[in-house]
Amino acid sequence: MGRGPHEFIEDQVERTPDAVSLVFGLEQISYRELNCRANRLAHLLLDQGVGAETLVGACLDRSFDSVISLLAILKSGGTYLPLDPRFPKERLAFMMADSEIAILLTHSSKRETLPETTARVILLDREGETLSKSPTTNPSLPKTRNISPI
Repeated sequence: MGRGPHEFIEDQVERTPDAVSLVFGLEQISYRELNCRANRLAHLLLDQGVGAETLVGACLDRSFDSVISLLAILKSGGTYLPLDPRFPKERLAFMMADSEIAILLTHSSKRETLPETTARVILLDREGETLSKSPTTNPSLPKTRNISPI
């Protein structure tokens, strides 16, 4: 069975924790910071009941948060469903209803443009305090590779 991207990041943290992992504009973060932030979000997702095959949607612009969210969903054992915020509202509504996502990760700036959902909505830009209290350690779960093909 293959390894997930989150496992490669964890390996890279062991080899070169301070090397640059992501660059967006003038900002950059190290592998250690990327992994710690993904772990914090993964622990929050676990606290929200995410586990094997729990479908988690992420409606985010390309940013650190979009990569961190993907890694966190995989680390929590969930299944990642990308939801492009540029899609028409009707298409997003169909994708969210058809897939029956349990949780939606997004930002407050996107919330008003998203369709209604029964999923628990987590506004990443408003979870700073909660995330700062979450563990930075890798969650210990069976490794699953669940990325939705949508």
